[in-house]
Amino acid sequence: PTPARAPGRLPYDLVPGTPDLASFPRAEWLKAARRALAAAPHDALGYGDPRGRPELRTALADYLARVRGVRADPERIVVCSGFAGGLRLLCEVLRARGARTLAVESYGLDAHWDLAARAGLTTIPLPFDSLGTRAQDPGAADAVLLSPAHQFPLGGALLPERRAAVVDWARRTGGLILEDDYDGEFRYDRQAVGALQNLDPDRVAYLGTASKSLAPGLRLGWMVLPPSLLPDVVAHGGGRSVSVLEQLTLAEFLTSGAYDRHVRAARLRYRRRRDRLVQSLATRAPDVRITGIAAGLHAVLRLPPGTERSVVQAATWQNLAVHGLSRFRHPATATTAGDALVVGYATPPDHAWTGTLDALCRALP
Repeated sequence: PTPARAPGRLPYDLVPGTPDLASFPRAEWLKAARRALAAAPHDALGYGDPRGRPELRTALADYLARVRGVRADPERIVVCSGFAGGLRLLCEVLRARGARTLAVESYGLDAHWDLAARAGLTTIPLPFDSLGTRAQDPGAADAVLLSPAHQFPLGGALLPERRAAVVDWARRTGGLILEDDYDGEFRYDRQAVGALQNLDPDRVAYLGTASKSLAPGLRLGWMVLPPSLLPDVVAHGGGRSVSVLEQLTLAEFLTSGAYDRHVRAARLRYRRRRDRLVQSLATRAPDVRITGIAAGLHAVLRLPPGTERSVVQAATWQNLAVHGLSRFRHPATATTAGDALVVGYATPPDHAWTGTLDALCRALP
């Protein structure tokens, strides 16, 4: 998920959805690009397979099985232009097949809901409780969009019994689950939560991206699709929107081990930032409770009732860009999750982290 930023960005930035762009591994990426281009056959520069380059699909199948527990055959992988590109394709295919409704989490990104709407689908928010999204029965929806490993923005993982129940719903009704695994590599306090797709690859379309692990500007994403969905997705354009050179470079980055090394280093760096955030709040804003910190690149700071808007305004006075939780609430959601800030602690570059943290603490009650 990547919330849109307003023009004229403030000096300090805690808007979630972006990694530390200054830490992009430029030298390693350039080496991988040179190796990939030197080894590429001439026909790689042609139009090629609409699913994407076989080198990348093969590398992704190995990586996703090893790291995320995805049952991934290269033949069922389609490369796409980031998560948004994949979601757009899937929504268009669903609508062409006669689908009308997409169940979504009560808190999420309006950009995703807008993509569904432009494809002709109505989004219906799922209820939630203190344990997270109640996804076990999406009712009459034709499909459901979930971030089960790390819900955005609230931060929890979908409970095992609710995972099993929503898969049972899909089997019973013929519905489709769209799994948004946007930051599955970043788990800090326990073993990584595996992909929901592993429970039923025929009813779950898995979507992943390099936007959080590397950089959103690469526009590199991927889908692992049920066989019944694959022909229609390919017919709608498949992976032809992604540069062949970027695909070959990512394939080389994965197979050489550079991607694993980069993610390990990033995980350590972001965990240190998270720990410092927690320590600073405990000292300087002890009345603010922090949640959703076991994984990912953002945290939720719980605020006293009725204070979210004033705290966001106070942050602006501190030259700090930060979003309130209410920004991510689906307009048809009947209940609220309370007042809070959604803090993207991965966003600032290292040199700005101390100043950003100070600005945040000054803005908090």
